[in-house]
Amino acid sequence: MTFRPALIAAAALLAASGCARRETPAEAAVRSQTLLLGNGAEPEDLDPQVVTAYTDQNILLALFEGLTAVDEKTSRAVPAAAQSWEVSADGLAWTFHLRDGLRWSNGEALTADDFVQSWRRMLTPAFAAEYAYILYPIRNARAFNEGAVSDPSSLGLSAPDARTVRILLAQRTPYLPELVAQPPWFPVNPRVLGRFGALTRRGTPWTREGNLVGNGPFTLEQWVPNSRIVVARSATYWDAGAVTLRQIVFLPTESADVEERDFRAGQVHVTYALPVAKIQQYRRNAPQRLRVDPFLQTFFLRFNVGRAPLGDPRIRRALSLAIDRDAIARRVLFGAYPAAHSFTPPDCGGYSARAAVAFDPALARRLLSEAGHPGGAGLPPIEVQARNDEVQPVVMEAVQEMWRSELGVRVTLATLEQKTWLQNQQTLNYSVSTAGWAGDFMDPVTFLDLFVTGGGNNWTGWGDGAYDRMIAAAAEAREPPARMEAFQGAEAYLLEEGPVAPLYFGAHSYLIQPYVKGWTPALLGFHRYAYVRLEQ
Repeated sequence: MTFRPALIAAAALLAASGCARRETPAEAAVRSQTLLLGNGAEPEDLDPQVVTAYTDQNILLALFEGLTAVDEKTSRAVPAAAQSWEVSADGLAWTFHLRDGLRWSNGEALTADDFVQSWRRMLTPAFAAEYAYILYPIRNARAFNEGAVSDPSSLGLSAPDARTVRILLAQRTPYLPELVAQPPWFPVNPRVLGRFGALTRRGTPWTREGNLVGNGPFTLEQWVPNSRIVVARSATYWDAGAVTLRQIVFLPTESADVEERDFRAGQVHVTYALPVAKIQQYRRNAPQRLRVDPFLQTFFLRFNVGRAPLGDPRIRRALSLAIDRDAIARRVLFGAYPAAHSFTPPDCGGYSARAAVAFDPALARRLLSEAGHPGGAGLPPIEVQARNDEVQPVVMEAVQEMWRSELGVRVTLATLEQKTWLQNQQTLNYSVSTAGWAGDFMDPVTFLDLFVTGGGNNWTGWGDGAYDRMIAAAAEAREPPARMEAFQGAEAYLLEEGPVAPLYFGAHSYLIQPYVKGWTPALLGFHRYAYVRLEQ
């Protein structure tokens, strides 16, 4: 049987069109300058004075902006809403000068008083912000937040004019420019919050699409729970002309395996994470798409000291001493995350802890025996709650076996989605829980002041006057060596008392398309989306 040339040509054309590779969503998004960004989890909220999770704060960086921002390369503060600032000779009075013509996304003028009112809200006792303590350097902030002082005008905050923010401090805080770059210091529009009754209440709809008003480079366009959060370039941002991206789509994919498959399928430009078992594969086969960035973060266990038997520091310390962190880093995490023998990461603002937790099962067994439980006798099974990511459950399986073999302690594991996992820690609805803390800035205080008595992010039930005094001594020290020495004492005490057990330090392993430009490695994990672009 023969075919005529015209039929042969038509068949060839059909075959070619049928086999042509379709454009992926990630490739199509380059033309529209839409960044498809993995974000790891569904946000709890988009109120900067409510959220505590790093994944939530990632989204806030697009919608809001503080007086300063954190430069990715240096981790130092750079001008943002404030174009300049200065500090008094005694280090206790800071003056920030706002840029001319700042506006909220609804077109209203953004004034210095908006910042002042935002911070008063953050410190209002009725609002009960977990992160309120990050504003405690402000004069009278702690007393006001704890209800000892009721007059908001007593706070060391003022707005002498529409473009000047003045902050008076309780003690010298040389890192204040880095501090005010953090999401809890972001301004919120008090007039909008007033319309929704949100000045002292959480969970109001002011943070939903159509309602949220911010001052960042993007505005909230869509929030589909457990699917996507879409933000669009803001026309009112002070540096709108420099913003190349038209949209960012945040994808709350909790499974790193699913996210990695989505990346290969062209569904995402930057993943939130990468399964550690696949890092070597990408190093060999696609190194241009793999990034392993340093990250100022500690992963650890929280012990709820209010639940038996964890109120006994001997039991907590025994559990910590029975963890072979080096083996976990080597065999479970494939070298992607370094073992953490201290709580504060090394070289954090010039500080490295002298105290360390060793792997000492013999001492752990002796402590457990002294507590009345030789070989684990008499101890009920201990439940450990872990976030359902691709790292924490497998790490805890290793810890579970170490506690069984070294101490005779039985462990049950419960894996939870991030929102429930965090809520259980906040409400002390757990016995032992995995946890992670990313440093807000390069200084040990951002890790060690977590555990002062009643601290908003303490979440262990532990409080100790001796520890509190060491942290207070660091705050009051006038010379850096004395300040660092106070932190050394506090860290040693924390590890000895053991309300927490460090496991491993952070690193950010993820996938990124080569045409994503301006995505600079950031030790603090924050990226300035205004200066990210897509170039095919």
